[in-house]
Amino acid sequence: MNKSKVYYTNLRTDYKNNLLDKLKNLVIKAGINDIDFKDKYIAIKIHFGEPGNLAYLRPNYSKVIVDLIKSQGGKVFLTDCNTLYVGGRKNALDHLDSAYTNGYNPFTTGCHIIIADGIKGTDEVYVPVDGGEYVKEAKIGQAIMDADIFISMSHFKGHESTGFGGALKNIGMGCGSRAGKMEMHNSGKPFVNENKCVGCRSCAKNCAHDAISFEKNKKAFIDHNKCVGCGRCIGSCNLDAIKSPSDESNDILNKKIAEYSKAVLQGRPNFHINFVIDVSPNCDCHRENDLAIIPDVGIFASFDPVALDMACVDACNKQSVIHGSYLDEKDHLSHDHFINTHPETNWEVCIDHSVKIGIGNKEYELIEV
Repeated sequence: MNKSKVYYTNLRTDYKNNLLDKLKNLVIKAGINDIDFKDKYIAIKIHFGEPGNLAYLRPNYSKVIVDLIKSQGGKVFLTDCNTLYVGGRKNALDHLDSAYTNGYNPFTTGCHIIIADGIKGTDEVYVPVDGGEYVKEAKIGQAIMDADIFISMSHFKGHESTGFGGALKNIGMGCGSRAGKMEMHNSGKPFVNENKCVGCRSCAKNCAHDAISFEKNKKAFIDHNKCVGCGRCIGSCNLDAIKSPSDESNDILNKKIAEYSKAVLQGRPNFHINFVIDVSPNCDCHRENDLAIIPDVGIFASFDPVALDMACVDACNKQSVIHGSYLDEKDHLSHDHFINTHPETNWEVCIDHSVKIGIGNKEYELIEV
């Protein structure tokens, strides 16, 4: 198989060439104009940012892509699906409020925002996954599947369950309806290590399903009959008192994300952009983003989301660790920043499974623009 082409631009600018100019030049060099946008509906999948988190992509970036598509006669919209957990994006009304609060609206982006799985997260399409080992029919937000062309714009960062979050995470997990997200997460449900739990109740505040109660000893208890396995409680515990039941669950999650990504991408033109900036240690679904773990790297673009993510993780692993960051405080047992940040994860599972089911190519040629 030939290597996939991944295009890259650094973040250096001057008065003739700002970052928005560089983004436009990057995607044009990467071939976005080879797509026939005229009179087509185009979904741009983006994360609008959980309120309180400041690492999300600025709306200015999306306007560059929106304007480029509209100049070629495309009918474009920005989109995301609702979340499982407590926060500002659990239903479409709150989700839109969060987007507007973070600067995403028709005036700043040049297009409308559509929450793809509807008001309650139940507007979904069952999409067969050819070759799926864990998912036979993915539950994808209706508006995303109504689009003729799919584009992803992803903030590249660490992730507590998948190692890192890039294009595949943004596509696979992000395009799943609320029921789809539940399906991806449900291979393992967390448990509480009572020796570490101090009864701070942070986990309960972040549980959307009232699955966490506190016993007489003031230790958290997770009712697996109510728990959906979303893992939000794991990320909210500062003491690492809540764990997944086995290492396998994160691997299965990664494979399901790959299979959901295939459901979204198969059978239609698609293009992908990763921003390796503000590389925070955890998912942007947190209401905080913490200090970046490495310096900013640049912007990457490709028709191949697998090669794109691979190029980004390779570029990240060449960077030094930022002093005082979460990663700086961890044991450096590996040469991989994302494994060191979250040792219980293995991001290569998603990459390898994506290659296996035919989404893209692990081998790439990096072309600097």
